This record gives sequence, C-alpha cells and structure tokens, in this order.
Amino acid sequence: MLEVTNLKKYFDVGHNIFAKSKLFLTAVDDISLYINRGETFGLVGESGCGKSTTGRTIIKLYQATGGRIIFDGIDITDIPEKQMKPYRKRMQMIFQDPYSSLNTRMTVTDIIGEGIDTHNIAKGKARQEIIFDLLNKVGLKREHANRYPHEFSGGQRQRIGVARALAVSPDLIICDEPISALDVSIQAQVVNMLEDFQNEMGLTYMFIAHDLSMVKHISDRIGVMYLGKLVEVCPSDELYEKPLHPYTQALLSAIPIPDPRVTRQNKRIILQGDVVSPINPPEGCRFCSRCRYVMDVCREVTPELKEVSPGHVVACHLMDRK
Repeated sequence: MLEVTNLKKYFDVGHNIFAKSKLFLTAVDDISLYINRGETFGLVGESGCGKSTTGRTIIKLYQATGGRIIFDGIDITDIPEKQMKPYRKRMQMIFQDPYSSLNTRMTVTDIIGEGIDTHNIAKGKARQEIIFDLLNKVGLKREHANRYPHEFSGGQRQRIGVARALAVSPDLIICDEPISALDVSIQAQVVNMLEDFQNEMGLTYMFIAHDLSMVKHISDRIGVMYLGKLVEVCPSDELYEKPLHPYTQALLSAIPIPDPRVTRQNKRIILQGDVVSPINPPEGCRFCSRCRYVMDVCREVTPELKEVSPGHVVACHLMDRK
C-alpha cells in the first residue's frame, strides 16, 4: 500500500552568523519503510523524534525535502497539489489533538460532511444518511449531528475525528497519536473501534504513539525512531521479546508493569548524557551521546539499517560485532 524511500524533511531555521551558513532542523532524515495492505505499522519514539512530521510528510501536508513516496504503486512525491485530490480521498489522517483539529464554528454535520462535499460523494438526504451512519459507527447519536465541538468530551471529539476520516472511504489512515490526549479507559475504546473498522473495511494504518504497550496491542510491525532516524523495525512480538538497539531496549524498560514483583526483577535502563541537536547534526550515530555501548566508530560513521533476521532490521554498529 505504501513505500517510502530515503524520505527527508528539513526545516530552514535561519543562518549561522559566524559560519555564514544556513541552519536546518532535520526532522526526518533519510528513512525508508513500507506498509502492507491491511496491516498496522506502529511508529514510536520520544517527543520530538520526528514521528508526526513523518506522517504529515507522507500524506503531503508537508512537502518532502527529499526521497520518494509511493502510494499503491504511484509515485506521489512531486504530484502538483491540484492533481492530489484523488489521493487525498484515499489517504486520511486522525490528528493528535481532537479539539484543535476540529473547526469550532462548524457543526458535526458540516465537519464530517466536508470531505463528502469536496469529493462529490453524495448530496441531500443521501449525504445526511452517510453522516448519521458514521456517527452511529463511532458510538455517537443522531442528535449529536447539529452540535459544535465544544459541546463534547475529548473522547467524543476524537470519535468525530475518526468519523471525518472514514467519511470518504479511505484506504490508508495516518493515526497521529489519536489516544494520547484521552483517558486510559477511553483509549481502549478508541483503539478497539479502530481495529473493528480495519477488519470491516480492510483499512491500512500507520499508528503513531508514545504508549508502547498500546502500540504492541494494535500493530503488526513497529518502527522505532530517534531524532529523525529509524533505528529498528521488526514484527511487533519480536520487538518486545528481542529488542536489539540500545535505544529500543531503554524504551521498553520504561513500560510500567502492574505487578510489583515483576517490576522489582526488571531493571530500568536510565539514559545518561545530552541529546544531540537536530539542527545540522554531526556525522555518526545520533544516539551515541546517550548510549552505554558507544564505540569510536559510532561517533564517526552513521549506521545503516541492516537485516539481522527475516523482517528485523537494526541501525547499530553493535550488530557488526555479533
């Protein structure tokens, strides 16, 4: 369904007045991944690592600085905006903040119906029936259709966002941390709802999140990002059973386990050192300043993603020594 090759997204943040050179924030730096039709690809990492920017660049809310985006066999990287309309219908996004992503001056009917109108899917009574059906699917009622976003709870607003994404019958949905702003009980409801829609409609998801336990529950494969780079990609179960990159190991050690005996046995990996600046970063591994296994080569050569077992790729110089 989706193939991304050497994707880059740099933001111009000004000039270095001493070196007289431009400064670029490397939000996404040369990442490659694929998502099979009907699967869920999880993308995890710390805040600021480039997860959301990756999703927005793939869906072309941001123009890529470099690399290729192949959607269902078609290269959409350099397609003009006027010609993107058919692909916009097939690629939708659920945003992180369910309030700021909804127009406060529009009713729920107008919010969900906007995509239906843009793509000329239905009009009049047929349009209204589609909206009512979507509201029912996401657990809302017909009487909610004429209300405004401020009249709903956070969980209900996120359901409206899901209904809006589903309104145009997409193939791929980028879920940009759709549960991070919700209560734990509501998170489970939204995730279960997304899984039901996937089974019913054959949807493909990129699921961006912080909650590693929730990502494991919903994802078929998981990619781990660190400062704009993919450092490890593998099937969900394998990542949790056998994490190979030191950063992945540290992330997994931070997952809280509701069992004091297990918690005492598991050793938490505390990362030391400073985070490398994403503005014009130096050569070498981005994680070397915090890695407990750092070697000289880590500071000099940027590691490439290498397959260590079928479907399991890691970008770490430690793999060369095994």
